[in-house]
Formats: sequence, structure tokens, C-alpha cells
Amino acid sequence: MACIEARGLCKAYGANLALDNVNLRVEEGRILGLIGPNGAGKTTALNAILGLTSYQGELSVLGQDPWSRRDHLMRDVSFIADVAVLPRWLRVSQALDYVAGVHPRFDRAKAERFLSKTTIQRTSKVRELSKGMVAQLHLALVMAIDARLLVLDEPTLGLDILYRKQFYDSLLNDYFDSSRTILVTTHQVEEIQHVLTDLMFINRGRIVLNCSMEEFESRYVELLAHPEHILAARALRPMHERQVFGRSILLFERVERQQLAGLGDVRTPSIADVFVAVMGDPASSPEGLAV
Repeated sequence: MACIEARGLCKAYGANLALDNVNLRVEEGRILGLIGPNGAGKTTALNAILGLTSYQGELSVLGQDPWSRRDHLMRDVSFIADVAVLPRWLRVSQALDYVAGVHPRFDRAKAERFLSKTTIQRTSKVRELSKGMVAQLHLALVMAIDARLLVLDEPTLGLDILYRKQFYDSLLNDYFDSSRTILVTTHQVEEIQHVLTDLMFINRGRIVLNCSMEEFESRYVELLAHPEHILAARALRPMHERQVFGRSILLFERVERQQLAGLGDVRTPSIADVFVAVMGDPASSPEGLAV
């Protein structure tokens, strides 16, 4: 069953086409990473999915039109933005009271369990918490809501590596299950590779890569070429090549690993490496890349 489905989704701001004929389908129970450079259309896509902006084309979220049915849809959708917006004068206990009072699907006991794993005091005010602690509080409030779709927009922006790891560990261990779907955008792609089930690159309002992580791992392969075999490796037409400490690292698409095994060290590339290759290639423009 599709959690999110779009056909011919378009959104223009004056002459700027933020979303250009986007087609996508996100199945229920998946974790999708939506990756793109600044200005690629990520935020516009999220706003359309959350019913925060109008659009042209067809868009269904949990079987509903998010623009016309937003009030009803938000009972099943939770959202964490890049900045946790909580009043600075609010006490932690008051935040729990408030969400319990306004959201029928908020499980206060679950939020309390999340907070028990932190050093956050219930009597503390938001202004007394570190940025990481505010993010933890926001996460506890949102993850205690029994939502079918969780949308995360740069959820760990500005947090140190410890808080980021705790965030994604909590996401996997305490929240995600086969009945929930998670959509996440982030520039810290190296930290979510192990979390994702599906991957999507967006550039200039177009989807330029859309695959499962199983397909990603079979589709792309990286070679740390032995110097004496570099010409043979280049003859196989890599999509990208870079130098690291004087060694050539070549990235291939749909080339069998057995072909490369005798030419150097073969490994699965990171999402970041494929992202740089796709976005840095002129063929990655909407006019030139077929996926």
C-alpha cells in the first residue's frame, strides 16, 4: 500500500519551477531519504506532502489529498523540522501536559520513557536546555504520537555526533515498525545510510535517482584501483573518478563486481559519493539523466 503517491506534481514560484513533473511512490513501512542540494525542491516537496502549500498534479498522502484534507490528515502525520520550535518559557512538564491535551493519539507514558533515557528534568524550562536536549524533548513529544507518517526535515541539524547517533538509534529502536513510514531529508547523508530502506535524489525540482537500498548496493560499486590497472579500469567507463592520497577511486554504475575484482579493491560506495557523482555530472540535469 502506498503511503505517499504523486503523479505529475508541479509547483511554481513565479518563473521558478520548484517541483517539475515529480512522480513518486513511497510504500507503507519504509524509510525514505530525500537528498538534494539547497534549492533542489526538498522543502517544497515536504510542504506539499504536509498540506502546507498548493500544487498542480496529483498527490495522495495516506489516501487523502493533503491540501484539502490537511486537518484530518494531521491526525496521522507527525513532523520534526530542522529547528525544534518550543516556547523558551515552557517547562518540560508543561510541554507534556500541552501535547496530551491537544493530540488524542499522544501516549504520555511513552514520552516519559523516552525522557527517562536523557538527563532532562521535568521542572526545567526550555531556555535552560542545551540545543541537543531541546531536540531530545521535541523527539520525545513527536515520537510518542501514534502517527502513521513521520516527516523529518534536517532533524539533527546543529547537533553533535553523540546526539545525532542517539536520535537515529531512538528512531529505529523506539519508533519505527512495519506500519509506520518515515520520510527524512538531511545533508548528513553518511549518518543515515544504515537507516534507510529507500533513497531518492532530487535536483532542480526533478527526481534524478529513485531506488531501494538493496538496488543501490547492487547498482553502484567503487574501485580503489591499483596503479598498474588504472587504464583498464577507466576503459570500463566509470561515472566518476577522484583522487585520495594519490590513489584513484572510480565509481561505476551497473558494472559487475567480478569485472573489477582483479583491478583493485572493490567496495560499496557511500550515498555521499554517489550523490556527488550524480549531482556533479552534467548528465544529472533533468534534461539528461534517465533513471
